[in-house]
Amino acid sequence: MQNISIQFIAVKQFWEMGFVMPRKSKAYSKRFQVKFRRRRSGKTDYYARIRLNAQSKNKYNTPKYRFVIRFTNKDIVAQISYATIAGDRVIACAYGHELPRYGIKAGLTNYAAAYCVGLLLARRLLHRYELHEEYAGNVEENVGQDYNVEECSSTKRPFKVLLDIGLARTTTGSRVFGALKGALDGGLDIPHSDRRFRGYHTGAKRIHAQLHRKFILGGHVADYMMLLRDEDPDKYDAQFSQYIKQGLEAEDLEPMYTSAHAAIRADPSFISTEKNPNVVKRSWKMKRLGYEERKLNLLARLKAFDSDA
Repeated sequence: MQNISIQFIAVKQFWEMGFVMPRKSKAYSKRFQVKFRRRRSGKTDYYARIRLNAQSKNKYNTPKYRFVIRFTNKDIVAQISYATIAGDRVIACAYGHELPRYGIKAGLTNYAAAYCVGLLLARRLLHRYELHEEYAGNVEENVGQDYNVEECSSTKRPFKVLLDIGLARTTTGSRVFGALKGALDGGLDIPHSDRRFRGYHTGAKRIHAQLHRKFILGGHVADYMMLLRDEDPDKYDAQFSQYIKQGLEAEDLEPMYTSAHAAIRADPSFISTEKNPNVVKRSWKMKRLGYEERKLNLLARLKAFDSDA
């Protein structure tokens, strides 16, 4: 109450001095600028987006490509896109639901699956621009080490993209950086640091390559499967029901991912799924009737009323 009385006295003195209190008039409302729609809905970080897309004015119509990675509850979406005034344009894409084609039947959203999606997108993009032979990526056995593509002696430079993680947090070991590692091993040139990869040791300031390789090949999932299988079989049956349905055991994961990497490199082409023509579209919105339809409905109701009378 004391603060309210002090504010009232201050306003009274301000009024007696001849000043007029400002009001939010019609002109004030017109000067108010509404935020972008995707900013209001919390979907886009425009502070980061403008820095990913802005470039020098003397680079005429030279787009800055972005490696966009997003995770849903059941899928992984990876795209290479660039911005235009009319909207973003996607030039290549890869999804987690494509992985069963390469032998990965379950666990389509974990760290190992994110690596496969990044690898698939990189090889698919380089095949499109006929760069797949010059930039084969990391084909060595130790996939846990950090890899940077080197420019070949030919006139074609590596395809450079920038990482776009959206609203995801940049925590060490995030699945976002698993997809980044897959794209790097696939042959894309992405500016990055190895500090956010799984297995990075802060004290030693270096990455533990064997630990990172373990996560890329699903070793963390295999360890948890064996732990639950021995200690809590009921929880194991519930949590790994899809693995059991596909006949996958903990020992089968590393060969599965290794063969999937080879299959992706052999054929990264996109195959569109066939749509079922017999699907009935459901709609809960009432159809707007025309004049003739409303007239016929009225006549039917009148006829029904006369018959009841």
